[in-house]
Amino acid sequence: MISGLRGRLFLAFVAACLASTALVAGIGYVLVRRAILQRAQDAVLIDTRETLAHNVPGDLTAPVPERTLSDVATGLVRPDRYVVVTDGTTSVTTGEFGLRDVPAGLSARAAEGLYFQRVVIHGTPWLVAATRVRGRDGEPLPLTVFVFASLSKESADLHGIQSALTRAGALTVVLAVVLAALLGRSVLRPLRRLARAARSLGKGHLAARVDVRGRDELADVARIFNESAASLEDTVGELRRLEATARRFAADVSHELRTPIAAMTAVTDLLEEDAARLPADTGTAARLVAEQTRRLGALVEDLLEISRMDAGTADLTLDDVPLAALVRECVTTRGWADQVAVEIPPGLRVRLDPRRFDVIIANLVANALRHGAPPVRVVGRPGLEVRVIDHGPGIPDDVLPYVFDRFFKADPARPAGKGTGLGLSIAQANAALHGGRIEAGNAPGGGAVFTVRIPA
Repeated sequence: MISGLRGRLFLAFVAACLASTALVAGIGYVLVRRAILQRAQDAVLIDTRETLAHNVPGDLTAPVPERTLSDVATGLVRPDRYVVVTDGTTSVTTGEFGLRDVPAGLSARAAEGLYFQRVVIHGTPWLVAATRVRGRDGEPLPLTVFVFASLSKESADLHGIQSALTRAGALTVVLAVVLAALLGRSVLRPLRRLARAARSLGKGHLAARVDVRGRDELADVARIFNESAASLEDTVGELRRLEATARRFAADVSHELRTPIAAMTAVTDLLEEDAARLPADTGTAARLVAEQTRRLGALVEDLLEISRMDAGTADLTLDDVPLAALVRECVTTRGWADQVAVEIPPGLRVRLDPRRFDVIIANLVANALRHGAPPVRVVGRPGLEVRVIDHGPGIPDDVLPYVFDRFFKADPARPAGKGTGLGLSIAQANAALHGGRIEAGNAPGGGAVFTVRIPA
């Protein structure tokens, strides 16, 4: 089945030309055929009528003498024309035809006047005219005449006309095919240019434009496309500028906050150490300030890391490391050894950035301990594929598409905890930096599953 626009245009144009050619040729052939046959039959009927009026005596009685029958038949003979004359008893013929060759219906109607019928005898077309001869007073005479006039010449003429029309129709179809190809090419050329420009635009080449040629509908489409592309380029440029400004602002703010937060952290740590010697309310406040200051410091560090990821300045320092040892070191240094089971083959070595992979595992395990339930399992296999599985309630299906969004909370009413809301985003960004990805899901028996896949 042809589905392309060019194919449909081609078929539609050729079909229209073929239908119009067939219609015109058919109507012309029918009119010409009717005129040729009408002329032939009129000539035979008029000649027969006039010849009988002049050559047949008006006082004939039955039986008609055979000589009279012969004279009447001889008077009607013409080239390619044969005659059968009968008085009902005796028949005279001038050729190979006889009464047996006369159509039955025509013989019956001959008594009413001059009638004719076209027949094919031995593969040749003939016009058979039949009439009962009448006297000058209009009374019927005992004489019936049948004239066989050959239509071979008319048939040959019609065959020639038919051949000419067929050749003309074939030539018309060929011209229609050529014109359809040229028309399809002229129509589709600007569409192809428009498609190439749209494809380039979709790939991010916002400067792609189409040459506007002519003043037809396709030129209007090209003009509208150029206007839309220009508007899109301006909009995307403005969005990129705003995004760069926002990213630079976040990075600058985070960088500027590091020094005062470091100072605040040092002071709050001292207050937290002396919280036990302070009054109860003051000690509680000191511990809360210290905790939130540390959380603010972690948030600033995460924002700086995200800013470097967004700016494309983050890089990898690849090394061949034992995966099991790397993961165990990650959970041990953070005090999670008693809550996390590492199930990774001891001989499995991988090539990656140890520091960034440590960030990935730390964020995933921290998320599992914070929102799931221990024990947490870290399962690794060659590939590289690492799964972090907890035994908590799992992740609701409506939340799964958003777990890697920045500052996303599954329950908006849940108060802020120790996390910054950027851990999973940072983990996904580090996996993407390795050319991999992290997928979130639920284990069949319950609990959340985060799968890290990094190409070998």
